[in-house]
Amino acid sequence: MKPFPFPLPLVLDGSTGVMLSAAGMPEGVCTEQWVLEHPDILRAIQQKYVQAGSQAVYAPTFCANRVKLAGYGLADRVTEMNRALVALSRDAVGEQILVGGDMTSLGLFLKPFGEASFEDFVKVYREQAEALESAGVDFFIVETLMSLAEARAAVTAIRSVSEKPVWITVTCDERGRMLSGTSAAAALVVLQGMGVDAFGLNCSVGPDAMVPVLREIAPYAQIPLIVKPNAGLPCVENGCTVFHLTPEEFASHTRDFAACGVAVFGGCCGTDDRHIAALARELKQIAVQPPCGDAERVCASDREIFPLDDSMSFGERIMASDELADDLMDADEEDTDGVWLHIEDETGLAAFEENQYLVRKPLKLTASMQELLFAAFRVYQGRAVCEKQAWTPELAAFGAISQE
Repeated sequence: MKPFPFPLPLVLDGSTGVMLSAAGMPEGVCTEQWVLEHPDILRAIQQKYVQAGSQAVYAPTFCANRVKLAGYGLADRVTEMNRALVALSRDAVGEQILVGGDMTSLGLFLKPFGEASFEDFVKVYREQAEALESAGVDFFIVETLMSLAEARAAVTAIRSVSEKPVWITVTCDERGRMLSGTSAAAALVVLQGMGVDAFGLNCSVGPDAMVPVLREIAPYAQIPLIVKPNAGLPCVENGCTVFHLTPEEFASHTRDFAACGVAVFGGCCGTDDRHIAALARELKQIAVQPPCGDAERVCASDREIFPLDDSMSFGERIMASDELADDLMDADEEDTDGVWLHIEDETGLAAFEENQYLVRKPLKLTASMQELLFAAFRVYQGRAVCEKQAWTPELAAFGAISQE
């Protein structure tokens, strides 16, 4: 794995949305547009975070993608708004503080459960990534993700326009599961295999609930882990959402996080500059060491991980066809360690893309042509094996593991 490009530990900012609301932002407005109309409020918020100890801030570009902006009639302003919002953050914090290009979930679902294809996801993310790259961000952060497909599409899009660091943080429940059912371990293994620079958790739960999930994924982590928890679970009081975790209580979990390999720390919903100040103070007393786990020989479906061994059997070759759904369900019941799927033509590729959610074992992919094999690895929302003679750096960019 390549070295992390910034000094560790790294302190991020806290919530922007909470502080914008406290400063008067009404509910239901487009946050990005409101920030551009009230630049001094954003400057003051980010300057408070820097004074509290933040070494990096997220530009307020969270929902500045075509899908989200379309809800406000602003879909044609993606490039303009992203550039202006990054420039605003840079002006607020100066050149010595890192500015991240913030991206998030699109709220779309892949076929056959939704109307979007993987390439639809990539197209939307690429447009925003191009704007953020041209705006001069120091890194990309794709956060609060609820599906592995969105994470993979975002990484694919960013890598097509930039060589800057890419960080991913997903949101999980207390069981360590994303909304799509993906385990945090599977998300880590897949995205780490694609070459992301850091991976972690944000939002959803408080810091106490994140510790067990981090302990579960740490043995597989070969890159720095990120935590950006909420200030506890949200409560509704007098019609308002409130978070009750004090800055000291929030920071009290920092040592446990560091023991799991966390090296990038921040706060999400309900946190403010006081929480970040407490976190920064706590980190001065803690030795931080990024993890050194082992995931080189670990496959993953879109939900689970599967450590490999040399004796693993992938069974008889299945030809991807119109009958693929039945074939994959049969393969799941067979007494084999994995599934071997062959892509013969474009029809087979389409069948695989539509039915891949039925893969419940380690997957080996082969194809009649290298172009089809690359396309299959590109759309597979997991991490699979390819035959040694077919392995290439291009396949490795999508997590392909060479069969020993």
